[in-house]
Amino acid sequence: MANAVVIIPTYNEIENIERLLRNIFALQRAFHILVVDDNSPDGTAARVKELQELYKGKLFLLNRPKKNGLGKAYIAGFKWALNQEYEYIFEMDADFSHNPNDLIRLYNACVKDGADLAIGSRYVTGVNVVNWPMGRVLLSWGASRYVRFITRMDIYDTTAGFICYHHKVLRAINLENIKFVGYAFQIEMKYKAYLKKFKIVEVPVVFTDRTKGESKMSSGIISEAIFGVVKMRLQHLFKK
Repeated sequence: MANAVVIIPTYNEIENIERLLRNIFALQRAFHILVVDDNSPDGTAARVKELQELYKGKLFLLNRPKKNGLGKAYIAGFKWALNQEYEYIFEMDADFSHNPNDLIRLYNACVKDGADLAIGSRYVTGVNVVNWPMGRVLLSWGASRYVRFITRMDIYDTTAGFICYHHKVLRAINLENIKFVGYAFQIEMKYKAYLKKFKIVEVPVVFTDRTKGESKMSSGIISEAIFGVVKMRLQHLFKK
């Protein structure tokens, strides 16, 4: 059995999911995959079920009744993975914005270099983003700078969603108390790991915007990240 599982949340990713799964399973390092699907009307889950026949014991599917937030999808996946006793648990987007080959680099950062949490970072060595309009690049880069300033975390890509966790990090974080459901979820998870003094490293990656399917970004997600970070920081300070 592989000691690592890649969690991929999906909603209407029929155009990407099969190619992504095949690419991951073709890697030299063995990974299992858990797809967490939010009842995609385009048949994403049905396609994953078909592929389970080809990848028996390696490809798993968790169906959720409705689209209910990225954070909640990942938490459901984390709980499943911890119950299955995987040692390394990954987050990854379904749209090829994260290069499957970089899974091995994140894995090695934890296994060989001793990181507890390895982040596929767009900004640790500059700005490594392809196919984004300049406005979105500035928004994302600025958001990470803002979060770094507010939280005092020494992390350049605070909103990254390409991550490898050692299981002990997820066990130490009370997943029931995670408040955010959008991209602020990514910030909150890193912040709680940072407060518990886990070893966090950033591995430089190139982020490529999706070419198929639709982005899930919205103004509500952005607002949650901007205002939620201040609230999160204040709550921590007042608990001291």
